[in-house]
Amino acid sequence: METWRTLYRHFRPHRAVVALGTLCSLIGAATALLQPLAAKTLVERLDDNGSIAGVLLVLTALVLLGTAIEAVGAYVLERTAESVVLAARHTLVGRLLRLRVAEVERSEPGDLMSRVTSDTTLLRAVTTQSVVSAIAGGLSFAATIAMMAFLDPVLLLVTLGVIVLIGGAVALVMPKIAQATQRAQTAVGSISTALERAFGAFRTLKASGAERREIAAIDAAAREAWRHGVRSAKWQAVASTSVGLAVQVSFLAVLGIGGARVASGATSVATLVAFLLYLFYLIEPVSRLVEAASQYQVGSAAIARIVHAERLATEETDGAEEETETDGDAPLSVAFEDVTFRYRPDLPYVHHGVAFDVPGPGVTAFVGPSGAGKTTVFGLIERFYEATDGRVLVGGTDVREWPLPRLRAAIGYVEQDAPVLAGTLRENLVFAAPDVSEAEIGGVLVRAKLDALVERLPDGLETVVGHRGSKLSGGERQRVAIARALLRKPRLLLLDEATSQLDAVNELALRDVVTAVARDITVLVVAHRLSTVTLADRIVVMDAGKVRAVGSHVELVASDPLYGELAATQFLATSA
Repeated sequence: METWRTLYRHFRPHRAVVALGTLCSLIGAATALLQPLAAKTLVERLDDNGSIAGVLLVLTALVLLGTAIEAVGAYVLERTAESVVLAARHTLVGRLLRLRVAEVERSEPGDLMSRVTSDTTLLRAVTTQSVVSAIAGGLSFAATIAMMAFLDPVLLLVTLGVIVLIGGAVALVMPKIAQATQRAQTAVGSISTALERAFGAFRTLKASGAERREIAAIDAAAREAWRHGVRSAKWQAVASTSVGLAVQVSFLAVLGIGGARVASGATSVATLVAFLLYLFYLIEPVSRLVEAASQYQVGSAAIARIVHAERLATEETDGAEEETETDGDAPLSVAFEDVTFRYRPDLPYVHHGVAFDVPGPGVTAFVGPSGAGKTTVFGLIERFYEATDGRVLVGGTDVREWPLPRLRAAIGYVEQDAPVLAGTLRENLVFAAPDVSEAEIGGVLVRAKLDALVERLPDGLETVVGHRGSKLSGGERQRVAIARALLRKPRLLLLDEATSQLDAVNELALRDVVTAVARDITVLVVAHRLSTVTLADRIVVMDAGKVRAVGSHVELVASDPLYGELAATQFLATSA
């Protein structure tokens, strides 16, 4: 029932056009049904030595008219099928890009992409052609059976006996088609996942000499898709050829029994000829019904994967663009009140009662060993994740009470790996603020020390930076990410190790930028360098998911052994 409901949801907006296509198919089928009667009349006139010119003209007209109408119907249905795929992709992409971060991290991106590409393609046939084939084929089958019953009920019973016998065997095949198709689509998703992994770390793949291993892994997934695709094709071939077998066996049975009835005088030769023609015309409606059943099995496998993607948890965006407007320019305070958090119920806690208070403006640095929970602090502020217990306050308000677009519009965020998207440098800079002016872009380029880079690039801001910014150095990518965050004009700026790949000159320059920005907004920094830590107004020391101490650099060196050790080893080493 769920499959049918999903099918109807995709089919419903196009039901009027599909009805038109169905009508064209029925008219074409009706013209075909009249042809055996015309042939019967032709045989009878030959027996009576009558004129057959008029009958031949009628037959020709029926053939031409039926062909033209069916061609129009086929075009209408194909166009509608493409519209169904377009609508499905639009809906699915809109949902996937609103997924919660945790859902994406639990899924394989390549597999999610295959739901949008290959799975939606399978909807093309099942939501239009299979519906029309089922309706038109069913009505044509009923009409043909009625005409055969009118001609000779005895021969009809012989025909139906053969069709029912072979049709029962075909019914057993249908679930196998769905099972094989679903497994084939899963394997296609595995191919996408493997390719996404390989291209996502292409240099690492090359440097590790792992090409053959990755090719083997992708080839294994491709072979799995091939194996299940061949299995599906095998069962579809069995189903489709069964139609021809049923008609041929019926033909032999009707020919034998019908010949005996003609010899006994129970029926005429003309009636037997017309009945045999109807028997051959029965191939098309039966084929349509089998095709509809096969396409439904294929489509149901794709629909199951699409429905699974549609059930993944999404973020509430409140559906309003105006929600992205911020409330003034005042810096935002941040407070954690006894926050506990874990990524999933089956995983250990990352935060164990984290508590701190950061009034704005100014710079607050978060330091601690790896795994202390520093980056998770930023994820909870941005509401990428929800606190398991306790409260996260931004601007004195629980983040769960903020409209999500408005919360994120007030925050600038630079991730640890400073991702750069495929496209031009300009597109990357204005990604978070598409309406900024040229003057604002120029000012940020100077502040982020990107002006010299832009002058060197062949096309300036319109230069394509490559997949994940492959044409930029690590430090350049970090500066692009920082400039992108500054163009957003945030009231709260989150920097997650944002200067880790910068040289000393650019690090000092950007440190000055951060210092200047911190006069007006609140800046939170996950820091691994002493130069970053010493500029902070306050430092939050974290260890094992807890806050150990809060204070200035001088205070913490004197009072906290862990911070003293970090200052003497990690910070000094990375700033040497």
